[in-house]
Amino acid sequence: MSYAAYVFDAYGTLFDVHAAVRRHAEAMGPDGQAFSELWRAKQLEYSWVRSLMGAYVDFWQLTEQSLDYAFERFPSADPKLKRQLLDAYWELDCYPEVPAVLRGLKERGASIAILSNGSPAMLASAVKNAALDIVIDDVFSVDAVKAFKTAPAVYDLVTTHYRLYPRSVSFQSSNRWDVAGATKFGFRTVWINRYDMPDEYRDYGPSLILPSLESLQFGV
Repeated sequence: MSYAAYVFDAYGTLFDVHAAVRRHAEAMGPDGQAFSELWRAKQLEYSWVRSLMGAYVDFWQLTEQSLDYAFERFPSADPKLKRQLLDAYWELDCYPEVPAVLRGLKERGASIAILSNGSPAMLASAVKNAALDIVIDDVFSVDAVKAFKTAPAVYDLVTTHYRLYPRSVSFQSSNRWDVAGATKFGFRTVWINRYDMPDEYRDYGPSLILPSLESLQFGV
């Protein structure tokens, strides 16, 4: 079945959130992977807590705050690398299959969009760096509603803009909690389970589970 719009989460789905630390792996030392995982975990935690408190700040501020926390937790990492890591976050690598998948879906006549917690400036930089600006039609940032996923108002940005019913949208995310929120909203959801993680939120299960985005090219 084809959908009127294919909408993608950005970080972890299209863009590799661990690419920033990996670029400086030698300088980061033996705790690099754990450091990167904590950075990402705190970045998300801070977004959820701020949404619950009604105390929104943009995702770039949370990215920097969570990085500061990771440096405090891992004294082996040199804080002088902070600027280099933040700069790298503006130019994250996309996953290898992403350009071909997006082109294929666009050639079938679907609208291609990003729906992300990222700030508009962060997303614009990532999209341009990965040369995806020629295939992505729209980029929706939570900054427009001043709340992070999984607030329903975030997913409504897509349906309002395209004037579509939720069931006409296929939403892809590597974040299981994001898939749960999008499923609750009414999207057809695809969980990109890149690391073979156990399922969660079983009362809001995805329509499909894939190990990467690649199979979307074949009309799944």
